[in-house]
Amino acid sequence: MLYTLAKVLNVLNSEADPSQISLAFALSMIAGLTPLMSLHNLVVIFLVLVLRVNLSAFLLGLAIFSGLAYLFDPLFHAAGLSLLSAQSLEGLWTSMYNMPVFRIARFNNTIVMGSFVVSLVLFLPVFFLARAGIVRYRERFLAWMKKTKLAQAIWASTFYKIYASLPGRH
Repeated sequence: MLYTLAKVLNVLNSEADPSQISLAFALSMIAGLTPLMSLHNLVVIFLVLVLRVNLSAFLLGLAIFSGLAYLFDPLFHAAGLSLLSAQSLEGLWTSMYNMPVFRIARFNNTIVMGSFVVSLVLFLPVFFLARAGIVRYRERFLAWMKKTKLAQAIWASTFYKIYASLPGRH
């Protein structure tokens, strides 16, 4: 637990651009909220590897969002069911299902469709909220925290020794 918390603080306090961290978090939301063994998650992992995103933030976000996905499955099912049973979209779903790549993608499953659409809708808000939170954390909280006696006590603790021993810390 201390090691995980230290990794989170390491990412937040690193010199990495806030956009890289928030993009990793937003991409992890797509991969975490949708069923893991989905075709679109291969695209997400490809983007994570090609784009300059923080891999630690992606893995942490993936763990968080995968845990949350089980709580929101009823919502995803309802959203997917309403999309897949919409009369106006019936032709689109039929033509997509007749293509092999979409059959492999399993978009005819209500939870896959619902979670994918919900995660796409939430992608930009999560990106911008995470970025704003990271910038605000670095500007206000981190600057204030360095001045407190609590921070000086933490720097003398075992927790800080674990944090300082993480790779990439200078």
